[in-house]
Amino acid sequence: MAENTKVEFWFDPICPWAWMTSRWIEEVERLRDDVEVDWNVMSLAILNEGRDMDDAHRKPHAFSKRSCLVAAGVKAELGNEAMKRFYDAIGTINHPGGRSGEEGTLEEAATKAEIPAELIARADAGEFDDVLLASHNGAISRVGDEVGTPVIAVNGVAFFGPVISPAPKGDMALQLFDGVVAAAGYEGFFEIKRSRTRGPEFN
Repeated sequence: MAENTKVEFWFDPICPWAWMTSRWIEEVERLRDDVEVDWNVMSLAILNEGRDMDDAHRKPHAFSKRSCLVAAGVKAELGNEAMKRFYDAIGTINHPGGRSGEEGTLEEAATKAEIPAELIARADAGEFDDVLLASHNGAISRVGDEVGTPVIAVNGVAFFGPVISPAPKGDMALQLFDGVVAAAGYEGFFEIKRSRTRGPEFN
C-alpha cells in the first residue's frame, strides 16, 4: 500500500495569492485519497519587520497579524480541521468577499468557523505570540526569508508558491501537483519563475 503524500501549507490570511494556492491544494486533497494537508500560519508582518515599506503595505500586514495570532491559537488549541475551517472563513471574507481589513471580519469568521470567541481575546492578550512565531519560523527556516506566502512542503521539501491564478480544477490541478511532487523529489531544485500577467481570479 502506497504511503500518503504529506503536504504542509503555510498562509497569511491577508494574501490573495496564498488563497489561490490554497484552493488548488484543497482541490488536490479532494481528488486524491493519498494526499493529506497540514494547515499552518505564517505572518507577512513578521517577515517584513524592519524592512522599508510604505503604508499601503504596512497597514494591511499589521491588521492581518491579529488574524494570524488567532489562527495560531486555533491550530494549537483545536487542531488541523478547525484551522482549515477558520482559514476558509476568513479567506472567503478577505478575498472573494473583498472585505479585507474591515473591522469585525475576524469575529465574523470565528463565528462562521465555530471558533470560541475567547481565543480571540487570548490572542489579543499575547498568549499566542510565541506560537505564531514558531509556526512562521517553521516555514521560513526551510525556504529562507527572501520569499513570501504561501509556503508549501511536499514530503518535507519546502518551496515558496506555486503562485497561480486562477486555481486549477480537476485533472489540471492534479497535473500541477504531480509537477510539484516531481520537483520536490530532486534535492538540487530551487526555483522556477516568470513575471505575473494577471491578478488573482477567484473562482
